[in-house]
Amino acid sequence: MIQPKHIAYIGIGSNVGDLYYNCLRAIEELTMHGGNRIVAESSLYKTEPIGYTNQRWFINCVVGLETPLGAKELLLLLKDIEVRLWRRKRLKWGPREIDIDLLLFDNQVINDTDLIVPHPEMEKRRFVLAPLSEITSDLIHPVMGVSIKDLLDSLGDSQRVEVIKRK
Repeated sequence: MIQPKHIAYIGIGSNVGDLYYNCLRAIEELTMHGGNRIVAESSLYKTEPIGYTNQRWFINCVVGLETPLGAKELLLLLKDIEVRLWRRKRLKWGPREIDIDLLLFDNQVINDTDLIVPHPEMEKRRFVLAPLSEITSDLIHPVMGVSIKDLLDSLGDSQRVEVIKRK
């Protein structure tokens, strides 16, 4: 039986340890699960922290992932990868070895206690929208009905994001 394929967009970030390695290792880990395939990968971005700002800047990127997993199964995989890459619980918005977020899953809107898709407040975060727009600028946000590029263009200049390594 052929399994259905889904397209998910995954945000990856790190600001503890070897930031580049942490992000690249997370991408590699995503592809180690049977049936997962990276279909798009953004550049790496140096991004200013938000919320708790007294910390090192982050390295962020976004990947498009083709997967046979459902959204909740994929979330469990993302959390497992975070554990394997030594993520430690610290203060909210604080430093982290790795942060892997399910941003979008097909065109679905999911609002469960353990999973919200599209990712909450992604439309306010340049560190999500800049790399996401790089790989899928015309994609329409399933709740807001606006393209990722238009969401990015509507942000002010308050969040600093710099491309540091082009794909």
